[in-house]
Amino acid sequence: MMARETGILADRAIAALFETGRLNSERELDRDQIQPASLDLRLGSKAFRVRASFMPGPSHLVSDKLDRLSLHVIDLSQGAVLETGCVYIVPLMESLALPADMSASANPKSSTGRLDIFTRVITDYAQEFDKIPSGYSGPLYLEISPRTFPIVVRRGSRLSQIRFRVGQSLLGEPELLKLHESETLVASKQPNVSGGGIALSIDLSGDKDGLIGYRGKHHTAVVDVDEKDQHDIFDFWEPLYSRGRNELILDPDEFYILVSREAVHVPPDYAAEMTPFDPLVGEFRVHYAGFFDPGFGHAPAGGRGSRAVLEVRSHEVPFILEDGQIVGRLVYEHMQEKPASLYGSGLGSNYQAQGLKLSKHFRI
Repeated sequence: MMARETGILADRAIAALFETGRLNSERELDRDQIQPASLDLRLGSKAFRVRASFMPGPSHLVSDKLDRLSLHVIDLSQGAVLETGCVYIVPLMESLALPADMSASANPKSSTGRLDIFTRVITDYAQEFDKIPSGYSGPLYLEISPRTFPIVVRRGSRLSQIRFRVGQSLLGEPELLKLHESETLVASKQPNVSGGGIALSIDLSGDKDGLIGYRGKHHTAVVDVDEKDQHDIFDFWEPLYSRGRNELILDPDEFYILVSREAVHVPPDYAAEMTPFDPLVGEFRVHYAGFFDPGFGHAPAGGRGSRAVLEVRSHEVPFILEDGQIVGRLVYEHMQEKPASLYGSGLGSNYQAQGLKLSKHFRI
């Protein structure tokens, strides 16, 4: 099948950006750094502790702001602890020289969101976080603020990912409904499609043991973001059970890991993204918008029944979530071409065929 003129770049096209100098990196790429529809971004060798988050604005380099706002410089070459409640800016190894018709967007990796690490990519002259305008040429920086657990990071740690797109790639509502009818994007008898996305609702009915989710504990040990299966769940998380009521009261500024009621399917020629739900509907939000790669939940890639894990916070006031309540929407975009590798197909993908699941750092 011929590649579309517009759409999200697939893995082969991302690799080609390095070959043509549109993407550059301080060192050779990691073997698994290029994903089916995105590139993992790696931390550089130092972190700047800053007093507060900032936006560079149309006339400033990030480095100019760092000269004025930096409180302390931390060497990441041997690993360092980033504390909760603090804001850090880290220059990334990768830099861009995008062509005039190509833009990009960034998001936390799944594991980053599940650890409640707030991250945003910043560019020089930026007026928006996580959005890289067409034709941008220059360095990339990552703002990092651990919210629940202190973390250990080092040069090369991967907390964020970037997608590249040419032209308009979003599916409109009629196209989205048509695709759902043929591919079943969410396992729902009556899909709720509005605002350009298809709704996901919360599952608070519980598993066979009544487990509905987890709430993050405070004052824990540190989590090394590069180590898998290192920590006991109960040292960091409080399990939550339904007790027959199928509801959950969200306490303000607590962090919850919950799961969608519907299984999610991303066909091979498409990519999806979770958008935060409209805060006017309730004083909560699905905290980290997330990328879903082509092949997530795709049966031939081993993903039948993959549900979306949701990172949820309530703001300002306690809020009751009820089973089946809509908490987010998935928007779908065309790929320019089908990726060489789908999510879950021999990539070591951690969250294919998942139900309620914490990040890869915790022992089951």
